[in-house]
Amino acid sequence: MPIHIGLIGGGNISETHARAARAIADAKLVAIYGQNPQKVARLCREYDATPFSDFDAFLAHRPMEMVAIGSPSGMHAAHGIAAARCGLHVMTEKPIEITTGRTDELIQAAERAGIKLGVFFQDRVKQDIRKLKEWLDEGRLGMPILIDARVKWYRPPEYYSDSRWRGTFALDGGGALINQGVHTLDLLLWLLGDVVRVQAVKATALHSIEAEDTVVATLEFASGAIGVLQASTAAYPGYPRRVEISGSEGTIILEHDRIVAAHLRMPVPGLAADAAPDLNESASSPVVGDFRGHQALLEDFIRAIRQNGKPLCDGHEGRRSIALVEEIYRSAEESSANAKGVTGPFRGI
Repeated sequence: MPIHIGLIGGGNISETHARAARAIADAKLVAIYGQNPQKVARLCREYDATPFSDFDAFLAHRPMEMVAIGSPSGMHAAHGIAAARCGLHVMTEKPIEITTGRTDELIQAAERAGIKLGVFFQDRVKQDIRKLKEWLDEGRLGMPILIDARVKWYRPPEYYSDSRWRGTFALDGGGALINQGVHTLDLLLWLLGDVVRVQAVKATALHSIEAEDTVVATLEFASGAIGVLQASTAAYPGYPRRVEISGSEGTIILEHDRIVAAHLRMPVPGLAADAAPDLNESASSPVVGDFRGHQALLEDFIRAIRQNGKPLCDGHEGRRSIALVEEIYRSAEESSANAKGVTGPFRGI
């Protein structure tokens, strides 16, 4: 019997979830809930699902064993907790929520209900990124020393002005860091381990939004490695994400989710030249047209349900990036407060 899936949300990412579900042989999309009746109706016609505008009625739909949440980030916990209480497994879009407090409530609700909780951090299933993690775990880079992560993307003004929630504190939790940069934070934590110290600055440089569109943070990892993260939606025209990791035994460079350079003291197996490239134009577009990463995570989540296993990115793993986001925002606020106390120009050394 297939796993019956319901979608929460009717926007761009919910369509990605729908395409991913349709590509899985033992999954069937059966219901979609959203607050835009036209968008929900269109999706339901295309994917042969039942539309709902009433959330309780949606949760009561059967057969349905799990939901995929694509609603605004600040609604993930409320939607996920309600689904868990109805005995439904929950797979939520990144970030898991916008605060650790709400995240903890969702994790606790899932554990009380005995359901699986997973997060869409699809970087973890991409071929070259998995190869990079293998090399790091095997010690091929030696002791990590320096990390440089750049998410220099661009979003046009209408990306925010046409949305009721993007760039707001209430529903997005922030701006470029928590929405766009959070994928890279999860990637750094997954590859390199915990961060123990943060310093950051942020700015709203280009867009008319409540939150930041640019942030720079220095990260000190528990291993002793030091990193720099840049995240922006104001870097016209938008550039592929780039992550450079230097260790005592060499440097590996990841660009647009592919290993483009591996300069190591000791030879390693050849680069995955046959790896299928990520086709998403994330640097300049919010549309996730290439759904293969979401499909792979859905397949992993379904296996976890059937085999009573642990999803590749469960609630506790999803929480790590939000805890780091909170620390970066806290540091940036402190930096801003300190800067306001400066009475004159910096004259240098």
